[in-house]
Amino acid sequence: MISIFDIFKIGLGPSSSHTVGPMKAAAEFVENLQKDGKSDKVARIVAETYGSLALTGQGHGTFDAILLGLEGSLPHNVPLADIPKRLERIRSRHELHLNGRTMRFEPEKDLLIHGDELLPKHPNGMRFTAYDAEGKELASQVYYSIGGGFVVTDENFGHETVTAAEVPYPFKNATELLALCRSNQLSISELTLANEMALGNCSEAEVRSRVAGIAEAMEACIKRGMGAEGELPGGLNVRRRAPQLAAKLKALRKTEIVNTQLWPMVFAMAVNEENAAGGRVVTAPTNGAAGIIPAVLHYYRKFNPHATQHLVEDFLLTAGVIGILYKTNASISGADVGCQGEVGVACSMAAGAYAEVIGGTPQQVENAAEMAMEHHLGLTCDPVGGLVQIPCIERNGIAAETALKLGAMALLEDGSNKKVSLDMVIETMLQTGRDMKASYKETSLAGLAVTMKNKAIPISVRVVEC
Repeated sequence: MISIFDIFKIGLGPSSSHTVGPMKAAAEFVENLQKDGKSDKVARIVAETYGSLALTGQGHGTFDAILLGLEGSLPHNVPLADIPKRLERIRSRHELHLNGRTMRFEPEKDLLIHGDELLPKHPNGMRFTAYDAEGKELASQVYYSIGGGFVVTDENFGHETVTAAEVPYPFKNATELLALCRSNQLSISELTLANEMALGNCSEAEVRSRVAGIAEAMEACIKRGMGAEGELPGGLNVRRRAPQLAAKLKALRKTEIVNTQLWPMVFAMAVNEENAAGGRVVTAPTNGAAGIIPAVLHYYRKFNPHATQHLVEDFLLTAGVIGILYKTNASISGADVGCQGEVGVACSMAAGAYAEVIGGTPQQVENAAEMAMEHHLGLTCDPVGGLVQIPCIERNGIAAETALKLGAMALLEDGSNKKVSLDMVIETMLQTGRDMKASYKETSLAGLAVTMKNKAIPISVRVVEC
């Protein structure tokens, strides 16, 4: 089992797999150098990126994240205001602060980009190697950023979700989850709460306090995004639209013709504009899809008169456990399975969670989550310019509205006569991702990314040994 707090993490934009993951991997590598007593001997570090990390790294902030990680920074607490001057120091003065001392680092020579090569286990591969003054290798480690900010070493690939903690209601898939809910007469959020108490060895109040903190971080991100103006970085000249759209919706209230379900689209766009600007967001379950769950939750809080703090927490407990099903049985990485694994999964999580808090049974929650993914199957990840902007920002808004509608529709039926289960659609999503061409999986080598350039870019990628 993994925890919902592995699914919901406070991180840094614009990408959980391409920004958060590489920063964590780099920080872990230098931390291990210190633990092994090798840090003082290091004269050079070489960082190499492969596959999707290399192809879209510039737009996703991968290379900057690696530099910050090599200085020990982590996504949840790196001071945002200090980032520009630190990166300028490294790039112009070639000075890297490694575990309390300064060493030479030349990005042109020491940060290598292998866009035509893949490491064998995942498209998001990277390798860090440390050398002494004589050029002798001191340490080398391959990492994979497998989506949602999760990072694993080459040796631990495939075993990253194992924990020794026992939970009262263990399950491997949605079928087992529903069976446990039925036999124990529990809602999905109640079952998840019990498991989280066991995983964290803590009380209900402590779990709910942590969940409430995630909810407040999501709320704060929406507020920041709704109040920010100007253009997003990266060179596409995309302007922030959420504040102006919100102002127009408020003006339309007077005409009484406004559709309140336009609001979650604006809320989601506000979050993803913050993400695109490199701001602090909650990975839910990824950064590229970080706007959907906060938008649906904020809409519920704002427009449902029966919303309570307790139900807000139940919303995230339910969303989190649906995310766990996808993480453990498929993938939440756009580089691995396309955007169906990011926006599709977030929409599924939000739809199921919304169904729960408006009174849905576990079967209806499962039905809402299944429908949401069913209609995202095959969704490609083709970010223009390697930036998490086009089509990502609007895509989050559309998925948020879809989640609300499907969550509500699920309550019109009992879910007993459905032909497709959540387990079936998760399996299908994974297989669809495996069948999808690499050029449509977070490489910016096909789809909208090249249509805007008005040319096709052939992709030829070879797998290299670790």
